[in-house]
Amino acid sequence: MKFRHISSALLALTLSATALPGLANAKVVVLGWPGGSEETALRATTDLYNKTASDADKVELLFFNRDGFFDKLQADMAAGSNAFDVNLVATYSIGRYAPYMEPVELNAEASKVFGDTVLKTMQFDGKQYGVPTDLSLHFMYYRKDLIDALMADPEAKAKYAEISKKFLGKELAPKQPDGWTWDDWAATSLYFSKQVNRRSPVRYGTVLQMKNLLFNMMVFQSLPRSYGGDWTDASGKVTIDSDAYKTALKLYKTLYDAGASPKDSLSYEYAETNAAYSSGQAATALQWNAAAAELTDPKKSPAVADVTSVVAPPAGPNGRTDHIHGLGLGLNKNAKNKEGAVKFLTWLSSEDAALAYARAGGSPALTPDVVAKVAKERPDLVKLGEFASKYGYVMTGATSAKALSVYELQAKEFTGYWSGQQSLEDALAHTKTGMQDLLKK
Repeated sequence: MKFRHISSALLALTLSATALPGLANAKVVVLGWPGGSEETALRATTDLYNKTASDADKVELLFFNRDGFFDKLQADMAAGSNAFDVNLVATYSIGRYAPYMEPVELNAEASKVFGDTVLKTMQFDGKQYGVPTDLSLHFMYYRKDLIDALMADPEAKAKYAEISKKFLGKELAPKQPDGWTWDDWAATSLYFSKQVNRRSPVRYGTVLQMKNLLFNMMVFQSLPRSYGGDWTDASGKVTIDSDAYKTALKLYKTLYDAGASPKDSLSYEYAETNAAYSSGQAATALQWNAAAAELTDPKKSPAVADVTSVVAPPAGPNGRTDHIHGLGLGLNKNAKNKEGAVKFLTWLSSEDAALAYARAGGSPALTPDVVAKVAKERPDLVKLGEFASKYGYVMTGATSAKALSVYELQAKEFTGYWSGQQSLEDALAHTKTGMQDLLKK
């Protein structure tokens, strides 16, 4: 799932054990993410744990409202709240909570169950702060019927080469999507755009998420990452003004200016991308894995479900890369029952617990050997785990206390460039200056 809406408004009520009826006698209180598959899976998994746990270790669950969740959690933890022993944590907010949490030692099976890349989504300053429960990354969705027709048509291939030469400076031949580079994807997107190719059977080659929104930067950044881009180098120097980012930003603008994506893409995020692709008028879309449930469902997307396939994002000079972030659970420094909390977290990071969580509807990223045990029940998790382990990354600095602010800054400046309001040089200069302030220690 994609975790998209974070309100800055704080809830008026401050948590306390006495203000929460029914929790006063709880042994281990776990604060989870409310609603959706995450809550459903956590409830089911907790019920399983409680069947064998001692009375002193039994778990009770607590859920805030989603509105203002992250701000409220930080306020409560900063105030020393002990109303919960275990709390939710997200990759992009670990740095905010780390001062109020304690690192945890996971189950000895954890590396085998999740893989090191996924475990890193819950790490800060080299320490493990949580058990990864639900993961988000990106799939490249594409119309296999359109690609197959292109590959079988000599005249179409010639037109494809002509278009790629004109817009990208090189003659390219069509490929199957699992072998795409970003240039291959761009050429395909241009070919399937009526503004570029009047013979295209659809109006657009792709759907770009270009709205001034922090989560759109997570979708975009796998492109510069595959060219070697990062937020900072090992010494902490901001490197956003790299050739990798310049190449990536210019490629998006080339596609947008050519009409390969709808002109109102500057207002697009998750929902608009799904709507545009499911209409049957787009050939590709780089979109969150959560969209698979909609875009491949014949009832929800009848125009494209039966002809849609997914692969990992295209490759750059540094190979394929796929942004990952996750939700997890970690230990409150002020927990009343640390011993019981640690027992629960240790169990939650075991193979049995991870499989139970998956069967209950959660989205853990599991290694191939482990996910194979639930592949028939949860085929979507096979690609999730495969892509996460092979291509997943977290930008250097993306778990810091100001990570969300960095994404917000990038969204503002990059959208300004794509919309023609400022030059590429100005966009990167403003972003670098802002990031230096946000990431300084």
